[in-house]
Amino acid sequence: MPEDARHKERGIRVVITGKGGVGKTTLAALLSHLFAQDGKRVLAIDSDPQQNLAATLGIPKARAEGIIPVSESPSYLREKMGAGPDLSLGGLFSLNPDISDVIDRFSVPAGENVRLLVMGGVKEAGGGCLCPEYTLLAAILRQMQVFDDDVVILDTSAGLEHFGRAIAEGFTSAVVVTDPTYNAVSVARKSAVLAHQLGIENVILVINRSEDNTTIRNVCGGEGGFAEFTQTVVLPFDPVVRRTEPSVISLAGSDSAFVSNVRILLAAIAGRCEKWSPPAR
Repeated sequence: MPEDARHKERGIRVVITGKGGVGKTTLAALLSHLFAQDGKRVLAIDSDPQQNLAATLGIPKARAEGIIPVSESPSYLREKMGAGPDLSLGGLFSLNPDISDVIDRFSVPAGENVRLLVMGGVKEAGGGCLCPEYTLLAAILRQMQVFDDDVVILDTSAGLEHFGRAIAEGFTSAVVVTDPTYNAVSVARKSAVLAHQLGIENVILVINRSEDNTTIRNVCGGEGGFAEFTQTVVLPFDPVVRRTEPSVISLAGSDSAFVSNVRILLAAIAGRCEKWSPPAR
């Protein structure tokens, strides 16, 4: 493929990752709407079994409950993978399925220039391995054509499994979200290392719910920050974020300090932002 064609198909692919409860889904939804406001075509992918991205994007509850996750369509999994939740365990399934129709069949509108694709997950104890579903998601992300005006935002489950399965391979940016706690920072640093191993060059640390500069310095490990991250963006604690849950629609139209800093993150994802440095003591 010629160099100019490869560039045209690159677009922006960003994976949102981090420990559970640090605000990944809120950030994924807000970035989706802000990129759309900038004229981008956005595909938001919910790969978290909690499946909260629809409500956070602002899709009404009744319509959100009617969305069919890809993993809950046995006929589609059988057609594409030769496997599915209604098939016996231990069978072989396709590792390179043709998924050119998945966006048309399963994605739903989630605002102007935004569409949502829900992957789904295990719904009951003993539901089994999601190997076919993860393989299908990897194929979707691998085969999807992403052009200059396109943005793909992948909201992941808590932890590191998506890196272990190489689902985020080929992404242009990883946004690693943490709050100012030891456990969350530990997960964030491990996520950054795995992201780099997958070839993701732009690995951004987001410190969410920051209340003061001392906390920021502690999270960043001193004046120099962490070497695993190419950039750091700080999102101040804002009680309005919690009061507007679950939808971020009203936030996306505000000019609060929180949203202003999310726009700084957007610029960092798009490569239009200088590196941030921890505040001086």
